[in-house]
Amino acid sequence: MPQSVSDPVNDVNVAQHERLPTPREIKSELPLDDAAKRIVLEGRQTLRDILDRRDHRLFVVVGPCSIHDPEAALDYARRLKTLADELGDTLRLVMRVYFEKPRTTLGWKGLVNDPDMDDSFRIDKGLKIARKLLLQITEMGLPVATEGLDPITPQYYGDLISWTAIGARTTESQTHREMASGLSTPVGFKNATDGSQQVAINALQSAATPHSFLGIDADGRCTIVRTRGNRYGHVVLRGGNNQPNYDTVSIRLCEQALEAAGLPPRIVVDCSHANSSKDPALQPMVLQDVVHQIIEGNSSIVGVMLESNIGWGSQKLTGDRSQLQYGVSVTDPCIDWETTAKALREAAETLRGALRARAA
Repeated sequence: MPQSVSDPVNDVNVAQHERLPTPREIKSELPLDDAAKRIVLEGRQTLRDILDRRDHRLFVVVGPCSIHDPEAALDYARRLKTLADELGDTLRLVMRVYFEKPRTTLGWKGLVNDPDMDDSFRIDKGLKIARKLLLQITEMGLPVATEGLDPITPQYYGDLISWTAIGARTTESQTHREMASGLSTPVGFKNATDGSQQVAINALQSAATPHSFLGIDADGRCTIVRTRGNRYGHVVLRGGNNQPNYDTVSIRLCEQALEAAGLPPRIVVDCSHANSSKDPALQPMVLQDVVHQIIEGNSSIVGVMLESNIGWGSQKLTGDRSQLQYGVSVTDPCIDWETTAKALREAAETLRGALRARAA
């Protein structure tokens, strides 16, 4: 039950505390079985192998900007699994499953924070819905990617994640760099919203080293988390200040900055956000440019990201959820499924020989 706060010294601006189920309790209710565990581990290892150049393929993080309808997410996942099997010799598809949304000012904070989309903030319910959905997608045979925003949520469903992004607003955050240093997945750090690549490179150096920080354990107790450091960090270029940074000059400058920092040249291009001026119609064009760079000899681009959904564009949230269009984003606009499949098939066809040659 919620506990009201009336202490005149502590928690002056806190209305109440409400205890959550512990990570162990939720994991016991929704356990990871051996088959799903194998998919997670294989997904992580494949991404490590791509980053280490032991696997010639390009990895593609693709899916909705945010998840608000679990049934539509499962529908999308089934389509993506079929496409992943078709293109698996060239592209390793990883489904984007984002539950937490950072807000510039105000707005819906995502499925975990507000699963009923009515400002009731049933985080306990959201955590269970999120874990159940991750289990269902993983059991289909798809590895999953998400954004690491809240430093506590990985304890609830981090065992189901194969790739993690640290967003443009949090790449400079010490908390998120420390968290990334202990995550079990490869981690992509996005450049800052102003386009700065150096912020992401600083984050890579920080996350690769051991840290000690406050966290929680499986029983919800506060602990000192001591990490080993994560050596599978990489830069994600997403543009900034309404300017793209996926062009050959920006890629080369990023390569030089990574080299100067003593870091391996691993770059992922986010085809959305400022790289497409948030116009979904431009995402396939960004992808085509990246493919062309690889054909022309680029060796540093190891992955791409696409914001994609069943339906095109985006829609605004209203008080009546029954009026929402099925499979259409409620956050950033996305390309639709038909455009996604066409773009990825064309990319795979063009890259099939080039990626093998690049690895030789």
